[in-house]
Amino acid sequence: MASFLHDSIQAELLKHVKSAYQTSQTLPDDLLSALHFVYKAPLLQALDLVDNKSVTKLTCPAGRIAFQVLGSSGIPYICLPSSNFCSCQYYSFTVLKRSDVDLCKHALAVLLSCAMGSCQEQHVSNDRMAQTLTPGHLELGEEPPHHSHQP
Repeated sequence: MASFLHDSIQAELLKHVKSAYQTSQTLPDDLLSALHFVYKAPLLQALDLVDNKSVTKLTCPAGRIAFQVLGSSGIPYICLPSSNFCSCQYYSFTVLKRSDVDLCKHALAVLLSCAMGSCQEQHVSNDRMAQTLTPGHLELGEEPPHHSHQP
């Protein structure tokens, strides 16, 4: 029941984010307060990532979707939209092990940037997506491999 309630609150908040941002390109104080009440500490850092256009939606011909979030330290992290998973250490320690918060700043930035329509988009090959989703890259927060283009 708690998970359903949380998911419903999250969906409703994100609808309000989308509506407010489409109308005024900003989020009103009452909505920011509600977001802070639900998401706590990661919110301000997530909003900073959104403002800096740090979220990129990766899609491939096979239909897979992942998000790459360039962290404040310059390290790209991979987030999976279906589970709110993130490859950062904060997610592993604070979200999964301690359950202090429900999302890390990267996963929250994905939700917010999608709701606000400010997500960058990049189409990648199936191979690149597979490499991006390789467990070694997800666990270490490493930059996904880039293919070199040779003439």
